[in-house]
Amino acid sequence: MSELATTPGVGGTLRTVQGLLLRDLRVLRRELWPFVARAVAQPLLFVFVFAYVFPRIGQGIGAPAQAGAADFATVLVPGLVAVAVVFQGITSVALPLSQEFGATREIEDRILAPVRVEVVALTKVAFGALQSLLAGAVVLPLVALVPAGEVDLAVPRPGLLVLVAVLAAVLSGALGLALGTRVNPRQIGLMFSLVVLPLTFLGAVYYPWTSLAAVPWLQWLVLLNPLVYVSEGLRAALTPAVDAMPPVAFLTAMAVAVALLLTAGLGGFVRRTVG
Repeated sequence: MSELATTPGVGGTLRTVQGLLLRDLRVLRRELWPFVARAVAQPLLFVFVFAYVFPRIGQGIGAPAQAGAADFATVLVPGLVAVAVVFQGITSVALPLSQEFGATREIEDRILAPVRVEVVALTKVAFGALQSLLAGAVVLPLVALVPAGEVDLAVPRPGLLVLVAVLAAVLSGALGLALGTRVNPRQIGLMFSLVVLPLTFLGAVYYPWTSLAAVPWLQWLVLLNPLVYVSEGLRAALTPAVDAMPPVAFLTAMAVAVALLLTAGLGGFVRRTVG
C-alpha cells in the first residue's frame, strides 16, 4: 500500500502525480466525444427550451425583460455554465470512484503508487477540476449563442473570471471526491435524486440569488448550497448587468467550501482505502 511505501521526495511525488494524470488524460482522449456530450447535453437543452423555444411561443419565462432588467437568457447563461462546471466534477470523480471502490476495485492499483494515499485522492480532484474547466469552456459559447434574444455578456474584470473559474473547478473536484467516497455504489441513482436535483434547482441557476429576497427564509437556506456561489461568481464575472453577490462574499464562501469538501473527501478516501 502506498502509505507503507518509502515516501519519495518532491521530485518523485511530482513524477508519480504526472504519471497518474497522464494515464487519466489518455483515457479522456479516447472518450473525448462522450465527455463533450455529457458536458453540453443538459445545459444546451435547458437554454434551448427556456431561452429559445419559450420566447418564440410567447411563454413568460423566456419573454423579453421589462425596461431596465436583464433578459432571462442573460441571467440563465452563467447559471448553466456553473451547472456544467460543478457537475462535471461529480461525473468525473464521484462516479468513477464509486466503480473503483465497488465492482472493478481499480482503486487498489492506484493506491500502490509510491505516494501517500492523500496524494492519489488530490490527483483525482485535480483531474476532475481540469475536466470542469474544459466543460465550462465548451458550454459557455454554445449556451450564449442559442438564445433567441441577445445575451449581454461582458468581462470587465478578467482576473475575477479566472479566480472564479479556478475555485469553481477545484470545488467541483472536491465535491466529487466527498460524494464518491461516502455514497454507496448501489445508491448512485439515489444520489442524483437527493443531491444533484436539489443542488440544481436551489443553486441560483435560473435566477440571481438577490431575487430570493422576496422569500427570505429560502434566500438564507440556499447559502448551504455551493452551487449558489459558483453561479453568482460567474454571473458577477460574465454578466455585470445582473445583480449578484459581492465578490468578497462568494469568493470567501467558495474557498471555505473547498476546504470543507477536501477535508471530508480526503478523510473518506483514506478510510475507504486503508481502513
